Parts: sequence; C-alpha cells; structure tokens
Amino acid sequence: MGACNVVERVLASVGKAGPVTPHFEAAADVPAAGVLCALPALLACGLLRHAAPHLQLPPGYYSLPSVLLLLAFMALARVRSVEKLRYYAPGEWGNVLGLDRIPEVRTLREKIALLSANAAAVQSWGSVLAKQWMQEDPDSAGTLYVDGHVRVYHGQLTELPRRYVARQRLCLRGTTDYWVNGLDGQPFFVVTKEIDPGLLHVIEHEIVPRLESDLGAAPDDAAHRFLLVFDRAGYSPAFFARMWQRKVACLSYHKFPGEHWPVEQFTSTPVVLPAGEHVDWELCERGTWLPVSDPEPGQPRGLWLREIRKRNPEGHQVSILSTDRLTPAPRLAAMMFARWAQENFFRYMMEHFSLDRMIEHGTEPIPETTRLTNPSRRTLDSQIRSQNSLLTRRLTEFGALSYDGTIAPAQIERFEQKKALLQEQIAGLKEHLVALKQKRAAVPTHIAYKDLPPDQRFERLRADSKHFIDTIKMIAYRAETAMANVLRDVLARTDDARELLRALYQNDADLIPDDQKQTLTVRLHHLANRMSSAALQHLCDQLTATETVFPGTNLRLMYTLVSSQSPRDQEV
Repeated sequence: MGACNVVERVLASVGKAGPVTPHFEAAADVPAAGVLCALPALLACGLLRHAAPHLQLPPGYYSLPSVLLLLAFMALARVRSVEKLRYYAPGEWGNVLGLDRIPEVRTLREKIALLSANAAAVQSWGSVLAKQWMQEDPDSAGTLYVDGHVRVYHGQLTELPRRYVARQRLCLRGTTDYWVNGLDGQPFFVVTKEIDPGLLHVIEHEIVPRLESDLGAAPDDAAHRFLLVFDRAGYSPAFFARMWQRKVACLSYHKFPGEHWPVEQFTSTPVVLPAGEHVDWELCERGTWLPVSDPEPGQPRGLWLREIRKRNPEGHQVSILSTDRLTPAPRLAAMMFARWAQENFFRYMMEHFSLDRMIEHGTEPIPETTRLTNPSRRTLDSQIRSQNSLLTRRLTEFGALSYDGTIAPAQIERFEQKKALLQEQIAGLKEHLVALKQKRAAVPTHIAYKDLPPDQRFERLRADSKHFIDTIKMIAYRAETAMANVLRDVLARTDDARELLRALYQNDADLIPDDQKQTLTVRLHHLANRMSSAALQHLCDQLTATETVFPGTNLRLMYTLVSSQSPRDQEV
C-alpha cells in the first residue's frame, strides 16, 4: 500500500513540510513501469515546461510535477478515470513516480479541482502549449483541420440542446467541441460550446483570432497566413470572402457542384498524401465564380475560387473549392481528402483516452446575454422543410398522372378525380408554405438566453476540470505519436506502432537507481515476440540518447531490455 514516508506525511499535513521530492529505490517487476518510457516525450511536449506560471497547488505532500506526471501516465496506461485508481496498487504506482505511494482517489480529485479552479489560468496554459506546438511544427500549423465533435450527455443534471451526431446518425443532447488539428491529426487546441452557434461563427470569432495571435500577422507579400480545411458545414461564399480579406485561405467541399465535367478533361495525376503514400488520381481544375448574397459594406459581391474535382473509377466526381491561389492542385486535393486524419483522431481519443468521459458533476448558469438560435424559428424551419418535402412528393405524383390514351373509358372519371384531388392538395400545401414563410420572416433568427421561455431554459455542465484534463490528454496523445514515429522506422507494419506502445505502457519493468553515477535505469521486460522486442530496443536507444533527467532529481534516465544487461546487472 505504500505510505511508508510517515514523518514527512505528518509534517506536510500540518504545513511543516512538503512537497516531497522524488526518491527512487531499487525495485523489480514494477507493474506498468513501462510508462516511464513516455517521460522524454511528455517533457518535450511541454508537460512541465509552462505549468508552474499558470498552475498552482497549495503546500502539501504532493508536488505539481508529480500530479501532472501521474495524470499523464494514467492517460497513457489507459486508466480511464480517477475512480479506476481504486483498483491499482498505489505503492507500485508510487515506485514509478519516486514516491512511497500515489494519492488516493479523493485526494487526487481535490488536486484536480484546485488546479482547474482558475479557468483563465487553465486556458492560458493551453494557449501557451498550442503556441509552442505551432512554432515547433510550422509546416503543420500552416494547414489546419477544423471540425466539431459532439460530446453526448445522457445524464439528468440538465436538459442540454439536441444536436446531430453524425457517427450515430441521431439527434442527441450534448455539447460541441471544435478541435483544431494539424495535417497528421495531432491536436493544437479545442473550443467548447454548450450553445453551438455553428462552425462558421466559431471559426471566424474564436479560432481565427486565436490563430492570428499565436502565428503572428501575415507578411505583406504573403498570399495568405494559413489554410483552414473543413467539411461542407463551412460552405459559404460570404465567409470565404471575409476570410480572404484577413489573408486566411479556406479549403472545403463544394456544396452545389452542378453537372459532371466531361471525362476527357480529367488527367491521371500523381498525388503524395500527407502520410507519404503515393497514389494516382484523376483530377481536373477550373476557376469558379461564386456570388455573395447580401454582401456587407466593403465586401465584394463575389469572388473567384479554384474548383478541383476528383473522379473515381465509377465515374463519381467530388468537387472541392479553395481560395488558396498558390498550392498545386494535387496538394490541395490530398489535404482535403486526408481529413480522415482528424476523424481518426476523434475515434482513437474516444476509444483509448476516454475523450467524452465526464470529469466532474455539476452545472452552472449560462450568461443571460449569450446569443442562441431561436427555438421558435427552428420549429418553423422544420415545418417548412417538412411541407416542402411533402409538396415535392405531390408534384411528382401529379406529373406522373398523364393521360396517354390507354385508360379505359370507365376509369377516366376515377383518373380525373385523383388528379383533381392532387391538384387541390398541392394548392393547399403552397398556401400553407407561404403562410409559414411569412410567419418565419417575423421571427428573429437569434435571441438572448434571457428571452428564452422558462420551460426551455437549461444550465451548462461544469467544464473547468474537463479543459484541464483535455489538455493533459492532448499532451499524452502527442507524446505517444512522437514515440510511434520512432517505432515506425523499424517496423514492417507501421500500423502496429501504437499497439506496441499500448503494450509497453502496461508492461512490467525493473527500476535501478545509481546515485553514484546519477542514473535511473528502466529495465524493461520483453514483449510478446522477437520483432516487438527488437523494435523496443531501438526505442530504448533513442530514448536513452535524449539524456532526460527525471523531474525533481539529478537522475538521468537510461532505458534497456532485460536481455541486454550483463549477468551481474541481472542479479541486481
């Protein structure tokens, strides 16, 4: 159970000592000690570099680095929630951190609440990390994927608005997180919206200003500062024009592509996908003029865009639009059709990092000035769509009723009655549609939250701890990705890299500190087969070369496999 450092624990409880510094003792077969292999990558991703100025803990036994390392190790070892720690030996996890034991669940929850109590500080920490990641990878930061992920809520604390969940094809209650990812799917930051104003509004008023601040202003001679890639939900000529005035290029699908282009205009073109794969696609490019309806003062009445179409072997054509004037068409097509990287990120994070799990229970009021879509107008929109659909069906039935001279005289009267009935229904539907549209015109599109009817009001879920834990998970995912890239250099099947890492994080290891040499050797046990162990040895060599020092100590980490030790070392 640990808790053997009784004196310092008692002193820390009365404010006479703490936080305790890590101290390692020799230990064999420590469960999940393989997660220590992720420490160099976690530190390189900034887990502790910018934490101290933004995150503070009151004096106590556990230090801020120990708590952050524990949370990151939990994410990598697939400990899906704080409550799950009840079923792990706290003393064994304490060996991994150089402590007598890790905090119990209640204590760790208190630490998380303290760290996330200052929402502005947590947001500032995440912003500094995102800026660091963008500066370290300018190529990836130059092209960014933006998409919304609905975090479904099934609880009873509040009646959240319903929104469409594409992965389940249902309208469910939840909040929408708008993620900004790089070309390889690695995350930069996330914007959470309890009341979803829509993709375009979030991009224009929250994501673009933050990117402009983090990436700096575009040079005067630059065509654009960065390129945003999103799906059909972001199709808007007026939005494209506004972004172009701010030197922000857009890439999206054409929502109304029109007729197919002639087959002879397509040419087989070599394309290099962001992952490095070489393929041949049939592509064709044209210039397309899109008018802007109701342009704002100073905004053009339309703009020219590049339209690129990809034709598949079955003859289907997919059209994409971009205001990027410089990037070659094959490169733009590769970036658009590689949006699966962000979708894969969502799927992987939900499956392995419990992205949608609630961190804290509770609600808080929504500011009364918050603007949201008018429910009355949404109801009218739904009714109009329903009536339009019904009218289209009736018009189709009416058009199919044509007299071709083959109807028997006895059936003519029934034919005419049916046609008259359809004509009467069509006239009634048209009148109803006109009345609904007139009624909708008098209803404002957006209203303030305070103007909502009392029976339609709701509260938002508390999200302070969620933002803090999401930042930890982003760091953990980026660290795992960096390690997977190292493994892929020696793996015949590159898709096995993450599987191997998941096995490594839960693998046993021996911890051998040497105060004289100031080293901490992490001696890993072998994995399931020789190929995995060979790849693991390559990873160990790369990790040892980083000469990482365990935080709070002077011990340099060294990684090796059991079989690579000398007999004398193995006896230790």
